[in-house]
Amino acid sequence: MMNGDAIYVVGLGASTPVGRDAWSSAAAVRAGISGFGQHPYMIDTAGEPMRVARAPWLDIDLTGVARYEALLFPALDQVFAALPNDAGSLHIALALGLPSPRPGLPADLQSALVNSIGGRYGQTLTVLGAFPHGHAAGLLALDAAVNKLTQGALDACVVAGVDSYLAPETLEWLEGCDQYHGAGPLNNAWGFLPGEAAGALLLARGAVVERMRLTPLACILGVGTAFESKRIKTETVCIGEGLTQAFRAALATLPSGSKVTDVYCDMNGEPYRADEYGFTVLRTKESFESASDFSAPADCWGDVSAAGGPLHIGLAAIAASKRYANGSSAFVWASSEGGERCAALVAVGGVN
Repeated sequence: MMNGDAIYVVGLGASTPVGRDAWSSAAAVRAGISGFGQHPYMIDTAGEPMRVARAPWLDIDLTGVARYEALLFPALDQVFAALPNDAGSLHIALALGLPSPRPGLPADLQSALVNSIGGRYGQTLTVLGAFPHGHAAGLLALDAAVNKLTQGALDACVVAGVDSYLAPETLEWLEGCDQYHGAGPLNNAWGFLPGEAAGALLLARGAVVERMRLTPLACILGVGTAFESKRIKTETVCIGEGLTQAFRAALATLPSGSKVTDVYCDMNGEPYRADEYGFTVLRTKESFESASDFSAPADCWGDVSAAGGPLHIGLAAIAASKRYANGSSAFVWASSEGGERCAALVAVGGVN
């Protein structure tokens, strides 16, 4: 029998540079397909075309809030497609992960997206909250959704994240911060390739899953959040203290005798992320089958920041569904420049 109090993932949505839905995006990542290409008009300081991962069906002239909507709405439509026709009586909310403030980001992004979501889906869901915290934003939204569902305040909740690094001001800022992975004579081998994407999950309490005859794809076992004070762009050395705290909180729900078999993360080529993870797994290695065997899909769809958390959980669920997961316990983590750290433990495959 299904656990009526457990929180299940019952719908997936995605819009990425390598696929227009969750399943095609996962297949592309599985195959190692790269979404990288030259930006149509941006040139780096070495005079070379900037390399980015962009959604190829979106015109580069589509900018601002409209570009975020074009990424997000298809992902939301996909998760709502998982609901039956008689789901109108369900109390559903949306928790939305967004970029942290930076050059090139529309000043009204949060309010404009919330308003447009209300106009498009107003009779279907309310907005639980928006989390403008960059890489960890999607998992912070997950944490808020799980808390509300556990309290019984909601029947279901959509957890989504959307981001795009493609604005010219954003690309110039990344290069100025030595974070852009460039080519040519000024090549920065330790930067990252900017991407854009949206990811979405539909979560529901076990009792609702059973009543609506939904198909569970994964079960959220635990979420851990923390804050790291020793951050990038500060005169400090990060040794993973905040991330360790988030890991331990999420891993506290790992079933006795089990180990994490699959890890998905937002590592993107920046050394501080790898160092932080290295320090963290040294402290928590007993919970992992092989902490060094992880998936970092930024090498396919670029760094997608706030969209990463929902997308990574979707990858874990699909890997189990397609029978190429290493086991039944997946772990997802993310690290934001602002200091937010978040991790989630997910049961996949045979989650009933």
